[in-house]
Amino acid sequence: MSYTRHRNFTTPRACATALLATGLLAGGLVTASAQEKSLEERDKLTGTWGGARTALEDKGIEIGVVYIGEVLGISGGAKPAGGTHATYEGRLDVTINTDLEKLVGWAGAKTHVRAFQIHSAQGQNAANYVGSIADPSNIDAYGTTRLFTAWFQQEFGTWGSIRLGQLAGDDEFLVSTTAGGLINGTFGWAAIMAANLPSGGPAYPLATPGVRLQVNPTENISLLGAVFAGDPAGKNCTSGNQQRDCNRFGTTFSLDGGAFWLGEAQYNFNQDKDATGLAGSYKVGAWYHTGDRFLDQYYQSNRSTDWGMYGVVDQMLWRGKDASTSIFVRGGWTPSDRNVVSWYIDGGVGFKGFVPGREADTLTIGVAHSKISREAAAYSFDNSALRRTGETVLEVSYIAQVNPWWTVQPDFQYIAKPAGGALRDDGSVVDDAYVFGVRTTITF
Repeated sequence: MSYTRHRNFTTPRACATALLATGLLAGGLVTASAQEKSLEERDKLTGTWGGARTALEDKGIEIGVVYIGEVLGISGGAKPAGGTHATYEGRLDVTINTDLEKLVGWAGAKTHVRAFQIHSAQGQNAANYVGSIADPSNIDAYGTTRLFTAWFQQEFGTWGSIRLGQLAGDDEFLVSTTAGGLINGTFGWAAIMAANLPSGGPAYPLATPGVRLQVNPTENISLLGAVFAGDPAGKNCTSGNQQRDCNRFGTTFSLDGGAFWLGEAQYNFNQDKDATGLAGSYKVGAWYHTGDRFLDQYYQSNRSTDWGMYGVVDQMLWRGKDASTSIFVRGGWTPSDRNVVSWYIDGGVGFKGFVPGREADTLTIGVAHSKISREAAAYSFDNSALRRTGETVLEVSYIAQVNPWWTVQPDFQYIAKPAGGALRDDGSVVDDAYVFGVRTTITF
């Protein structure tokens, strides 16, 4: 994210000050005597920028800056046996959201832009060392500065909305709130999507042009339908690293690769912040892809079209004054002849506020299993006598809320049979992997 449009200002606060000078925040909304809360009390590290941030939000402009950094140590996995490898990866996340009703009087209209600066030590990350289908880190991506999503949304009261632009399916589909306490990528955009769709589908770090329609027949029921461009990497991309070679900066805006249709029905209740009942979310979804580059897992020739279905359960079991317990279960299926993962299931439990005096902390435990398709397993056996079965991930993660703008998250993962029992380059079987690490998240 650059702030150079306002002369040479390079920080959010300086940018806001420039807006003051141009009159956008004029009218007495910001005063020199604006008082900041202490570091321990404020919601964001940089506070309200002397009142400028609050004034921008009153005008309908919200600027968000978040940094995530993590150190992960890996034992086992795809690299030669013996020894432990360590990685560092970081992501600067900048968003600009506008409420056009506040800004220009356009009722129900909103815009959103999100960009990342992604970096890692020596260009290596946990996925390189583990060799698994499920990426050990949900911020893992090729190091670059990248546009992610950019869209316009028109809301129609409480009845629904339409969103169009560069969209990410994992923003709204297949989402489990409880699973969000884990850092392995499969607990977000599940492996049954990431491993089977071209370039991983419209999900971090590759969004794609699309349109999403949401209709809310009742207060608790929502119907979502979307169509995305079929391949986020772009036309004729055959590279093994689509993020680097085909859509490095997120600005390809490709409409190639067919169309990816995705629909989901949701039943949500007790979701409000002040709700006293047990919150629940139940979802069923299905997808269809019109592309023609789905590899037959046994004959190794391209096939046309692909499809699948999935379900999500996210249910709070108990709620106390400052604590709660929730569970999640997700599962999905795809045809085995053209997908490396034919079915998938994950589940887990989340505990919030169970440590006395630490009501904002969460402990989440999750397990995920990706089943290698029958045809993919048969091909491996016939060509290398390798019996591939499935990959299982166990993760335990604790998010400690140091203060409102800073969390520290120790994490442990055990990944059994990475890639379902794949081979290294030297012909030996990939070892089970142990991943130990810590993540820190700072909201600026």
